[in-house]
Amino acid sequence: MHAQPIIDYESIFLHAPVGMCISENRTIQTCNEALAAMFGYTRQQLEGLSFLALYPTMDEFLRTGDRIIPIMNAKGRYSDERIMRRADGELFWCHVTGHAMQSSAPLGPGIWTFEDVSEKRPVTAELTPREREIAALLVEGKTSKTIARQVDLSPRTVEMHRAKLMRKFSAATSSELVHKLIGVQL
Repeated sequence: MHAQPIIDYESIFLHAPVGMCISENRTIQTCNEALAAMFGYTRQQLEGLSFLALYPTMDEFLRTGDRIIPIMNAKGRYSDERIMRRADGELFWCHVTGHAMQSSAPLGPGIWTFEDVSEKRPVTAELTPREREIAALLVEGKTSKTIARQVDLSPRTVEMHRAKLMRKFSAATSSELVHKLIGVQL
């Protein structure tokens, strides 16, 4: 008989093909090599760093935190696609998924994965922070009314942002805009 090999979970974590980190109160406690490479930092630079450093703006960091809390409270996990910022300032689309380790603390200890989806979805237009937020929600298939409730704007204001996005992406319809945002050429 052969003995079962010992599974080295730390090595699995460090060398996983997707960016991973353990955070507490939106601060990276530890991360793997893939996350550091994706964002252009070393692991040592990221450990102890606030997630704020990975967002294009402070406002986007704050609004995303506000959006995450009720969903984490209800489901214990959160997932979206959003524009993030590398160490050199480059913006890119990232699929982010998180799981709270304590249901009573949605932003307390948690496990997060990050996947760079910029090859499928390049950032092709200069967008304001609010346009990036609305674009990410449009890609999720949300309506203007739903987006308005979620980000505390009027539906009319969301429609104005959608119209600006349509102009920036040369999209004739909302459907065409979403296809362009996800990188599908019609």
